[in-house]
Amino acid sequence: MTAWELLFEGFDPADEGRREALCVVGNGYLATRGAAPESVADGVHYPGTYVAGCYNRVTSRIAGHDIEDESMVNLPNWLLLTFRIDDGPWFAPDSAELLEHEQELDMERGLLLRRLRFRDARGRTTRLVQRRFVHLGSPHLAGLETTIVAEDWSGRLTFRSGIDGRITNAGVARYRALNGRHLIEHGTEEARPDTVLLHARTSQSGILVAEACRSTVWCDAEVVEPTRTLCRQDDLIAQQMSVDLTPGRQARLEKIVSVHTSRDLAATEPREEAVGDLADAAGFDDLLATHVLAWDQVWSRYRCGLSADVEARQAVNLNLFHLAQTLSTHTADLDVGVPARGLHGEAYRGHVFWDELFVLPTITLRTPHLTRSLLLYRHRRLPQARLAARREGLTGAMYPWQSGSNGREESQFMHLNPESGRWLRDDTHLQRHIGIAIAYNVWHYYQATGDEEFLSSFGAEMILEITRFFASLARYDHGRDRYVIRGVVGPDEYHTAYPGSDRPGIDNHAYTNIMTAWLCRVAVDVVTTVLPTERGDELMETLRLRHREIDRWRRMSRKLFVPFHDDGVISQFEGYERLAELDWDDYRRRYPDIHRLDRILEAEGRDPNDFQASKQADVLMLFYLLSSDELIEILRDLGYDFTGEQIPKNIEYYLGRTSHGSTLSSVVHAWVLARSHRARAVEFFDRAIVSDLHDVQKGTTQEGIHLAGMVGGVDLLQRCFAGIEVREGVLRLDPHWPAELGVLELTIRYHHQPVLVRVSGRTVTVRTAPGPRRPAIRCVCGPESVLLGPGETVHFSTRAASHAGRGPTPASADEL
Repeated sequence: MTAWELLFEGFDPADEGRREALCVVGNGYLATRGAAPESVADGVHYPGTYVAGCYNRVTSRIAGHDIEDESMVNLPNWLLLTFRIDDGPWFAPDSAELLEHEQELDMERGLLLRRLRFRDARGRTTRLVQRRFVHLGSPHLAGLETTIVAEDWSGRLTFRSGIDGRITNAGVARYRALNGRHLIEHGTEEARPDTVLLHARTSQSGILVAEACRSTVWCDAEVVEPTRTLCRQDDLIAQQMSVDLTPGRQARLEKIVSVHTSRDLAATEPREEAVGDLADAAGFDDLLATHVLAWDQVWSRYRCGLSADVEARQAVNLNLFHLAQTLSTHTADLDVGVPARGLHGEAYRGHVFWDELFVLPTITLRTPHLTRSLLLYRHRRLPQARLAARREGLTGAMYPWQSGSNGREESQFMHLNPESGRWLRDDTHLQRHIGIAIAYNVWHYYQATGDEEFLSSFGAEMILEITRFFASLARYDHGRDRYVIRGVVGPDEYHTAYPGSDRPGIDNHAYTNIMTAWLCRVAVDVVTTVLPTERGDELMETLRLRHREIDRWRRMSRKLFVPFHDDGVISQFEGYERLAELDWDDYRRRYPDIHRLDRILEAEGRDPNDFQASKQADVLMLFYLLSSDELIEILRDLGYDFTGEQIPKNIEYYLGRTSHGSTLSSVVHAWVLARSHRARAVEFFDRAIVSDLHDVQKGTTQEGIHLAGMVGGVDLLQRCFAGIEVREGVLRLDPHWPAELGVLELTIRYHHQPVLVRVSGRTVTVRTAPGPRRPAIRCVCGPESVLLGPGETVHFSTRAASHAGRGPTPASADEL
């Protein structure tokens, strides 16, 4: 095993779903699961191909209710390829004796390899090697190469290659009671002698989808033209091609595929585009070469070198690999957000939650234009957010907890508990803090990049309208002389109501209230100080924003109510401390896995709302998003005496009451423990970076990777442990580096130029790229501030919290 390969040996039906998700190959536009080409959805395998932003809505009848759900659509399966020897059965892993079987994901080259040897019922031994990619440079193209060697037999080998449109969304067991049929009006045709085409339309959104494949057969090193037999149905098309083999000879089939939809830019009708692509596309090896070159360029930006053990380095590479496959330069043109489960499966129906909060910092440090485009996804849906607020009798913009195509609320209002088999009311759409997350992302993108044009044209409008919403959500409580916010749900998600109450939501949720105070401060600053006067006046006029509203925001930043326990612990929400304590030892003894404690409690006839138990970090999110100085200042302005000495007590209190039912929980807990309990922080970091690799939630990875958990784990290395931050035109470093992680070396983009950062023990090295036109940058570590010109290096000692005594030194041109 190396840090750049993920190898699975043997065939394990019980683990196939996890392997398929981890072995996805994609390019930000298109992604395909690592299912075997000969497989169908059968409870073991689940072929899935997804195009970013391709959603469709269908209606299901559940528990006496008509429920409309929008899902990312599983598109026709372009992998379809099998074979047979003479008149034997078509190959499937369970139809032969497997002698060898391994699957390798080459992350450095974006290539999935499969190798196997098998013996059929007639005693014939065959070797098979397959290579697969989804082209990172040409977003509509993919390739599959299958090589078959006859080891000890002579006979006729027949390939069957095509596209299977007999596809539904059925990749998540708890959704299978829902309608999963999204594609209609299938059609097939043989476009050219070597090319077949399948097209369909989504039933509600009307997206036209076209997939074409070109099949070429080689015997040994020569292209041959076999007799082709067409197999054609309304929703499946394939060609059968036969060649004769003798012992030691090999046959190879190259399958080049093109996928288009009617959402594509700079395109005409999808069928014409798909077929036209293949007329000009190169062969497998030539396409692979340009694909590998595209990955080389991506890794030059995203590579994160770590000298820790190979397992840790492998996990970091895997997580960055799946980030680059989900969100790439191609994504920037698609008007899509950050799907919580990537383009890897159907959990959460492909929806966009708040995961960008954990993903964007890593992207912004490398490809800030991509962050900009992902934030524009939110801006384009600002009208829908305004409409949602008006329907609630409020003003401003109320963004949905789950977003899909047009930005309406896509959260389910009923969900199935697989532990009890019961359909339950779901009020998690009351997570109004999603708006705060969006404003936070906008503000920190501006802080990191200085993109004044974005803030002026798009970002400020979102910040102001989100602030306006929270100001209308808040009510002034005369008895307290405080503003209060009632009826919301927090990141915890276990608490959606008070015990015994029919009214959904909880009151004065601390994270929501404190971050609303932060939001009010930022909004006032934006409109009065940051924006040019002319643009600020234009926005106030366009939004009909009055000075009295801004005055209300100022008052809210000083008068929002925050609940506390008597001992100085911030209460998760008002009344939290009066909830019953849970016997955690009892539940850990009786259940091998309590990550989804809410499901366990409900199956026992108990209510999670009754207990001081959290799914994931909630109050502790404050320490993740805000520095201690920021948090103390906000609480001080609100009139609360809170000191840095109280932070460890808050961390310990909630750490002991959290089931870690989300992969994000390990990320946040590692972050908040990094300064005070470094060994425990590293434990959570170790858990975070392998959460999907090891499927810590016991079966959820097969439904799609957890993108925020994956990327958040990597972000711990760079922004938390290495302390890299770009703010107010300065590159800042505040490392708290765990020695057991060895050496970190990575390249970030700062003011559009590459900067190498190396952290080793108590030494930090920063090296700028050479170039006559590159401006100098300001770099700060501890009390030391250094101006670095092009091609210069500075060393900081974190032991002394000062510059190591040497001035900037030139770097050789090839060091970056």
